[in-house]
Amino acid sequence: MRRVRLPITVTDKKGNFVPGLTRNDFLILEDKVPQAIETFSDDSAPTLPLYVAVLMDTSPSTAGKLKFQQESAMNFIQTVVKARKDRVLFGTFDDQVTLLQDFTERLDLLDKAVYGVKKMGKQTALFDAVWEFCDQKMRSVPGRRVLLLVTDGEDTYSRANIRDAIDIAQRTETTIFAISTKAGFLSTVPGVEAGQVADKKDRDLQTLADETGGAAFFTGDMLSLERSFTKISKELRAQYLVTYDPTNKKYDGTFRKIDVKLAEGRGDLKVRTKKGYKAIADSVMP
Repeated sequence: MRRVRLPITVTDKKGNFVPGLTRNDFLILEDKVPQAIETFSDDSAPTLPLYVAVLMDTSPSTAGKLKFQQESAMNFIQTVVKARKDRVLFGTFDDQVTLLQDFTERLDLLDKAVYGVKKMGKQTALFDAVWEFCDQKMRSVPGRRVLLLVTDGEDTYSRANIRDAIDIAQRTETTIFAISTKAGFLSTVPGVEAGQVADKKDRDLQTLADETGGAAFFTGDMLSLERSFTKISKELRAQYLVTYDPTNKKYDGTFRKIDVKLAEGRGDLKVRTKKGYKAIADSVMP
């Protein structure tokens, strides 16, 4: 059985990241069974680059929001990515899932790919896009894996469903962040406020993020988005990275639920990580 790797975010009541914890502060449970921590972030995190896949929705439902989406995507890349260390790829999805720029550290190539998008497709294959990029790109990279979705959250065309998308993200140890473009018009949709999780599309984005240890943002205000990006950037640098060798070594296709708890006396702190993974024979680079 391969090792399980967990990026873990710890925050206090005000949402500030909590540094300085040690492996002895964490208890990892898989299906309620305690697991022995093999490596802790102090050993491995500083040397690991960030691999970020930025995927932008180019379906009809986002028509009129293209400029907002492009600015959001580039803003995220410029805020979160460390020059000469991290790598970013850029792709789009509509009825087709398209890689426009493979992993690179060059901002000029990413800028050209992002702002080179001109035409929109006919449908939205959101879950297929998550599946394809996690399966084909994220599983083989030698670093921490992040996938950013810039979309209104509506899927109209995928063969995969939301559980498939979450499953492949969990198995390839990819953390999903989502930016909803529902409020990306100059005037927001009547009756829908930015920042509000209002319907199934919003809940799907929230679920994709929650189950993989990420976060979803619902705003059409670029300033507030920039604050969110800065927070994501700080979070990715402040995460604890833990690996363990599961005690249950069967590839039986069952879902293994992960719980991360902090040592007694740290009940005022909040922990966020992926919710689990499906135990099937799969090859993911450690």
